[in-house]
Amino acid sequence: MATVLITGANRGLGLEFCRQYAAEGWNVIACSRNPDDALDLNTLAGRRPDIQLETLDVSEFEQIDALSQKLADSCIDVLINNAGIYADNKSNGFGRLDYQAWTRSLVVNTEAPVKMAEAFLPQIKRSDKKLIVNISSLMGSIADNDSGGSIFYRSSKAALNSAMKSLAIALKDQSVGVVIFHPGWVRTDMGGPNGLINADESIAGMRALIKNFSLDQSGGFVKYDGTAMPW
Repeated sequence: MATVLITGANRGLGLEFCRQYAAEGWNVIACSRNPDDALDLNTLAGRRPDIQLETLDVSEFEQIDALSQKLADSCIDVLINNAGIYADNKSNGFGRLDYQAWTRSLVVNTEAPVKMAEAFLPQIKRSDKKLIVNISSLMGSIADNDSGGSIFYRSSKAALNSAMKSLAIALKDQSVGVVIFHPGWVRTDMGGPNGLINADESIAGMRALIKNFSLDQSGGFVKYDGTAMPW
């Protein structure tokens, strides 16, 4: 049975990844900061015995190391770095920047996915699929930025894209692939009610690309429907 580990699994895209992979018969390791408080995730796990709930705050790197040690003998076919935050608001824009909020954005959105890849590389290499998936955003594209704003989020996702491009190069000779996704503007708690698509459509598209991934695609930045994204 194939195994997927998903961060930020308690809601939105992460929860839908759990739902769809469990429905396909995968073993799902669903990670969230407070799984006991994640009502929808617990309800899903109650119906799906192949969903394993784990406590993980990705900003606490010692928790990442502890979970990797706990799962030391596991094989992880697909690692999905989904957890992320959007800390920008009208009160902390340029001229009033909250540098602590910016630092937290970089820790959660950029450093934590790299740390996850580093900590779980042995389990990934032991698997058949050997794939690290990163949920980024078109807002991480420098070429596409013609409206400005959202300095924390944009910079953290641009840094994620750059870091994962480097990981793709470093890990290719170990047959480990890396893909960077723009999930689309999705109607979730983070994306808001005006999004263009629902989570099930976004996740179905990304899962299809994951299923058909080949190593020559490693390091690519693509939309959920396979469209190449501008850097």
